[in-house]
Amino acid sequence: MDQSKEKFAQLQKLIDSHKNMKGSLMPVLQGAQEIFGCVSEDVQKFIAEGLGVTLSEVYGVATFYAQFSLHPKGKYLISVCLGTACYVKGSQNVLDKLSEVLEIPVGGTTPDGKFTLEATRCLGACGLAPVMMINGEVYGRLTPDVIPGIIEKYRAKED
Repeated sequence: MDQSKEKFAQLQKLIDSHKNMKGSLMPVLQGAQEIFGCVSEDVQKFIAEGLGVTLSEVYGVATFYAQFSLHPKGKYLISVCLGTACYVKGSQNVLDKLSEVLEIPVGGTTPDGKFTLEATRCLGACGLAPVMMINGEVYGRLTPDVIPGIIEKYRAKED
């Protein structure tokens, strides 16, 4: 609980430094995302009260921009490209295999908080299609049969 109080104290300082500035909601949300790893409902309420705006305004901005997450992300963020080149070469099958191996739906996070699975549009590596990224590391020319081995590599890493 002390860690949570510390994080809310950090957020309060951020709010105080932006309170009467025009356009303050975006930098405060960005800071909150950095502090908490997401902008959960309690964080949104705190921001709304601190900035004197409505909760619906905070929620509207937080859900409009893809950079914000309403739920904590896993230690390893897996992004599978579903852009045209990747999709044509089988990225949906790769995504389905990841969902099966991790036992979570797309958009979900494993119960241990280790993995979050997301579908994205172009990752800018069309020549390697189909492609996924895990925390910025690119994996290309994927097939569903290589997925268990890749995931096992990350499961075996020490926390």
